[in-house]
Amino acid sequence: MAFPSAPSALWIVSLLTVLFTAVVHSSIVNDDDPLQPVTSDETVSVGGKVTLTCRVAESDNSSLQWSNTAQQTLYFGEKRALRDNRIQLNRSTPTELSITISEVQLSDEGEYTCSIFTMPVRTARATVTVLGVPGKPQISGFENPVRDGETVTLTCTSTGSKPPARLRWFKGREEVEGRPDVVESVPDDPTYNVSRELTLEVSASDDNVPITCAVDHPSLAPGDKRSEQPLRVLYPPEVYISPDEMMPIEGQKFSLRCLGKGNPEPADYVWERKDGEIPLLSKADGAVLSFLMLNKSDNGVYVCYADNGIGKGVGEYTLQVQDTTAMSASSGVDHAVIGGVVAVIVFILLCLLIVLGRYLIRHKGTYLTHEAKGSDDAPDADTAIINAEGGHSGAEDKKEYFI
Repeated sequence: MAFPSAPSALWIVSLLTVLFTAVVHSSIVNDDDPLQPVTSDETVSVGGKVTLTCRVAESDNSSLQWSNTAQQTLYFGEKRALRDNRIQLNRSTPTELSITISEVQLSDEGEYTCSIFTMPVRTARATVTVLGVPGKPQISGFENPVRDGETVTLTCTSTGSKPPARLRWFKGREEVEGRPDVVESVPDDPTYNVSRELTLEVSASDDNVPITCAVDHPSLAPGDKRSEQPLRVLYPPEVYISPDEMMPIEGQKFSLRCLGKGNPEPADYVWERKDGEIPLLSKADGAVLSFLMLNKSDNGVYVCYADNGIGKGVGEYTLQVQDTTAMSASSGVDHAVIGGVVAVIVFILLCLLIVLGRYLIRHKGTYLTHEAKGSDDAPDADTAIINAEGGHSGAEDKKEYFI
């Protein structure tokens, strides 16, 4: 009698699994049954790796088996049944059978069955959920710069997400609210395309401010996928006139520079003088107005007009030429004042020293001496002491000064 080959035997086992499925579902499973397989649901992203584990509390030497969503046997014990190199044996013991599926695809999603061929056959199911990873968001609407005060509508789109991703807008570091997400399903594919619009009224201060679109999805860590582009805002220049010397002096060279900040940078500059013509000894060269030799007649208000094609900006500077004689006289006056102040201070210090010296001389110190009269004439020391004690009270106080 011929016995079936190993692949045929595995096919028969797989068929028996399908036949017994209905019976098992109709029967009541006892949670305390030590032979009842236990599994867990798993979630994995496309391209990732998932491990399916089936365990029993006790073993009666029956083999454990894993089947896929089409009820094809993947592993029967430690024996491979389906030729798919993505599916590998992880662990096989009498009480456990675990397998891994790598490079997971969306088609791998579904219910997987673990069976143990006892009488009756016992089974457990594990649901594998496959997440479609959204693509990097794409921002459109930046094709042309926007003028100051106008509005711009930006669109962010992300494809290939499952479940649908959520899109978020940021202006700089601040989150801004756009329109609701628009979700579209992909024909013949379980993934979704998501888009979201943002409308902004821009100003000059928004120039080069980054606009960011970020994707929120269970398959991603926060900030994993985002796109960023700077706003480009066109605005007229703001003009400021800067002198090369803070105190222009008659007879010296001098220049004014017209600084215009705008987008684009100003290219045309025009110089004027409010109260008359530009001096003959001055020369306007673009943003710079140069004076070859300053004169008192150059005093006045000078105006610079800067044009960048979007608009014009105006700046003013009042020129006040300083006279060299007045500067010298002013310098002399300053020196005289400083010298007078120093002389007063020195005089006050000398007066203080003199007063302090006189005070020290008069009050440096005094002391009293009491000399007993008759002590010098005493024949011995005892008599001198008696004479000193007796004559002490009547002695005249003598003052002695020392310097």
